[in-house]
Amino acid sequence: MDKILITGGTGYIGSHTAVELINAGYEVEILDNLANSKASVIDRIFEITGVRPVFHQVDLLDSSAVLKVFKEGSFSSVIHFAGLKAVAESVEKPLLYYENNVGGTLNLLKAMYETGVSRIVFSSSATVYGDIPIGGHGFTEDMPTGRGITNPYGRTKYMIEEILKDICISDPTFSATILRYFNPIGAHPSGLIGEDPNGIPNNLMPLVMRVARKEMPELSVFGNDYETPDGTCIRDYIHIVDLAKGHLAALSHAEPGVAIYNLGTGRGTSVLEMVAAFEKASGESLPYRTMPRRAGDLPIVFADVSKAFSELGFKATLSVDDAMRDTLKFLRNQ
Repeated sequence: MDKILITGGTGYIGSHTAVELINAGYEVEILDNLANSKASVIDRIFEITGVRPVFHQVDLLDSSAVLKVFKEGSFSSVIHFAGLKAVAESVEKPLLYYENNVGGTLNLLKAMYETGVSRIVFSSSATVYGDIPIGGHGFTEDMPTGRGITNPYGRTKYMIEEILKDICISDPTFSATILRYFNPIGAHPSGLIGEDPNGIPNNLMPLVMRVARKEMPELSVFGNDYETPDGTCIRDYIHIVDLAKGHLAALSHAEPGVAIYNLGTGRGTSVLEMVAAFEKASGESLPYRTMPRRAGDLPIVFADVSKAFSELGFKATLSVDDAMRDTLKFLRNQ
């Protein structure tokens, strides 16, 4: 079976993808600088799968160390998650984000070229669609990207997508599969791995968890006057295990050239519906406070997932309720 290098593999999405790949019989090695994750995740992966992946504590900005990993690894493919991802921080520190996300990716691609690795699956984001209003329709992969992106984080994802497209034009043997995520939530059903970022979290569910643990007094709900049924923003929340399986499907179908897929559920859930789902699963109330709208937030964002289903055979099967159940199990294991 092929050997896969996962960059950012001790992070939230990377660790769950490592589990799915190992369970499918792939040999996995992980590269991570632990800037936003913990080395103990390797132990958790071993506890779940019975396999301890080789771990390289390496920063992608260290080009010589990255090349050394590749020269010793004999990888067939790379799944690239590594990158900074806090939107607000990217606005405050744009140079850090461009250097880390774009510069790190360039070092990765150079090492791939030097060692003959010509297949990559890239962790992108729905942020590349910018501020296109979609109303009741989902984002499709052929929509224009890059216009109206409101933060450097999103622009780094867009830039990396464009770099991969240019490489595939220059080298017809190179394979780049771009996966545009919507809103990953949940945890592994074992409760052993889940979303546990260092520092101040950026996404909804880690904030919900901190309120549930009494580490924060309440959840901030930004805006309650959008043109949605309950006035709060609607997003496409995909269970992390489904998302990880999407990478397995993408890897299995990778061919030379560029392929782009949305990974979501194709349906939306409002912020207040998420609060209600957590309260139902936990049996406890979740205090929240309505705040003014945030600049740049669209009322409705969800994926058109028909391409991933027709070409990869991928379809999300787990629900928001499943995600809440697994999140609570992970929360109680902390």
